[in-house]
Amino acid sequence: MFVFNLFMLALPVVFLFASVVIAVKAFEKGKSRKKTVLMQLASFAAVFAICMVCPFVASAATEDPAATSAAASGMAYIGAAIATGLSCIGGGIAVGNAAPAAIGATSEDPKAFGKAIIFVALGEGIALYGMLISIMIISSIG
Repeated sequence: MFVFNLFMLALPVVFLFASVVIAVKAFEKGKSRKKTVLMQLASFAAVFAICMVCPFVASAATEDPAATSAAASGMAYIGAAIATGLSCIGGGIAVGNAAPAAIGATSEDPKAFGKAIIFVALGEGIALYGMLISIMIISSIG
């Protein structure tokens, strides 16, 4: 059983290392940068799927309620992390686009500051909503 667990831990690392090597070789051979990045994202998604499916298969095979409960709470933590991470990335993109536009509008007309800052605050609100959802998910585990 120890060898199997060691193999399951080493498998994602090997996949990630191989995907990096393959992407570098493909870029050196003249493939476009966009294709190599998409290939990297696809390999990361495959490794993510492997890492998510293997614990569920192992917990389902044991039929232990404690293992199933631990897997469910672990997935809740992962869901909370994804909600926070993606909302912060989205908020950063929104603020990164809205803030320069607000600065430009304010430099042309100082009276436009109040209207422009609202759009920047809306972008920051996206991250707060994600954090709120994460707090709700984590509080429902307990």
